[in-house]
Amino acid sequence: MLVVIRRHELSDVEWEVLSRLLPRAGTGRPRADDRVVLNGIVWKLRTGSAWRDVPER
Repeated sequence: MLVVIRRHELSDVEWEVLSRLLPRAGTGRPRADDRVVLNGIVWKLRTGSAWRDVPER
């Protein structure tokens, strides 16, 4: 099986490690997909781009 990882996204191995460190959702509003949010943060940090330029995806 071929898995395509975009250049600035977390790999499955990186996500496996990080996902264990995140707090579990409790009460209140449902959380956004943690992996998507972290990929956005990683993209911003690795590219040095402004926050307004972070893609919605």
